[in-house]
Amino acid sequence: MLREEPVFLDHAQVAALADACEPYGLLVRFLAYTGLRWGEMSALRVGRLDLLRRRVNVAVAFSEVRGQLIEGTPKSHHRRSVPIPRFLVDELAAHVAGRPKDALVFTAPNRGPLRNTNFRPRFCTPAAESVGLTGLTPHDLRHTAASLAVAAGGNVKAVQRMLGHASAAMTLDVYADLFEDDLDQVADRLDQAARQGADYMRTGAPDTVVELFKRRSPGQ
Repeated sequence: MLREEPVFLDHAQVAALADACEPYGLLVRFLAYTGLRWGEMSALRVGRLDLLRRRVNVAVAFSEVRGQLIEGTPKSHHRRSVPIPRFLVDELAAHVAGRPKDALVFTAPNRGPLRNTNFRPRFCTPAAESVGLTGLTPHDLRHTAASLAVAAGGNVKAVQRMLGHASAAMTLDVYADLFEDDLDQVADRLDQAARQGADYMRTGAPDTVVELFKRRSPGQ
């Protein structure tokens, strides 16, 4: 079976989707800027948020088996610490204020765990269609987090750790095209550095040579 191509949203599209998906706008922004898997987000408890350090500690995840939610380890079986953008910290703090550490951060309308099988048709799909993003799934927000991280300067190892991939090779397998763009930026920076070096040789080097010549002249 051929793998479907990832869908990447830009910042404006994330904002539009979040507004359309209320009361789950914070959840949309959280997924789009942290890259947590659905099961990791739905199992996230207040005590795993370290808002002073701007980190979310991913240690468990829900999986749905025959209609039952089973709590286990993340897909890679490794715990990880994921950075939270500063602009989300205050909103998260207000969202979990007064809740015990073992309370879920994001819940269904009945205060129980969120299930993708319910959230997608009831909230995600209508919101996506209303802003021209028909066919978008919650998992596309994980792809979006990867693309926004790369665009912000994240290298493959940083994105790997953020997403919890087992290896950098796995990250490249899914997001190789994003890093092609990153390589273009590297080439542009090298070009800029080379031009600055050439300018220095044309303008700065002669003065330096003259100064050295003066220092080494007989009688000086």
